[in-house]
Amino acid sequence: MTTTLHVLAVPAFNDNYLWLIHDGRHAAVVDPGDAGPVLAALERHGLSLTAILLTHHHADHIGGVPQLLQHYAIPVYGPASDGIAAVTVPLVEGDTVQVPGLELTLTVLDVPGHTRGHIAYVRSGAVPMLFCGDTLFAGGCGRLFEGTPEQMAASLDKLAALPPATQVYCAHEYTLSNLRFAAAVEPDNGALIERIGVETAKRERHEATVPSTIDLERATNPFLRYRERGIAHTLAAAGKVAPDAAPLAVFAALRLWKNSF
Repeated sequence: MTTTLHVLAVPAFNDNYLWLIHDGRHAAVVDPGDAGPVLAALERHGLSLTAILLTHHHADHIGGVPQLLQHYAIPVYGPASDGIAAVTVPLVEGDTVQVPGLELTLTVLDVPGHTRGHIAYVRSGAVPMLFCGDTLFAGGCGRLFEGTPEQMAASLDKLAALPPATQVYCAHEYTLSNLRFAAAVEPDNGALIERIGVETAKRERHEATVPSTIDLERATNPFLRYRERGIAHTLAAAGKVAPDAAPLAVFAALRLWKNSF
């Protein structure tokens, strides 16, 4: 009999989500930037931590690892090329993680752009899941701190090719600000306008807007929709790109505009 897995959002800092994947007994944590909230959630739910999964090296994603390792002698999975000293199981695209203590198998994708070595974890099957760190956000994407627009566009295209029902567990509650930008660049997108209403209502009820789904992101996220002619037209009208700009130039202009939006 297959054990049901649950994903618990553990809020941290101002807008981070640290994800606990658990079966009621054992748990793995994704991107524990702060140990305190994780330890409290484990105690509150009666869970034992069996693994740490990291997507990239930024402090708000790895800062809690040393303290967690003081409590649990467990493996630390993470990108092979992102410079994280705590990683004990380095991963690259195509690797498979059989998470200790859980009936959970994850495959690894390389998704550089936000950082050079950023990875994502994908669960296939009846309930597909994506843990994507700061590459894909609900309604947006991460800043290009180390990578190039070409890398980020390719990474997002890779994620967009996942099954439509894939649940997207990103690491921040940026959704409403991302959707305001999306509406500015694609104001005639009916699915986007509908989503803004839904997500605004969630935040008014103090509910999380994530997980999203790949299907919803394809329909409303401008960084997955940069090939749409309407988005290119909006950027050209705003003087951000030439009228005949190639899709990659549109993507680069979108990301640059979002930085100062």
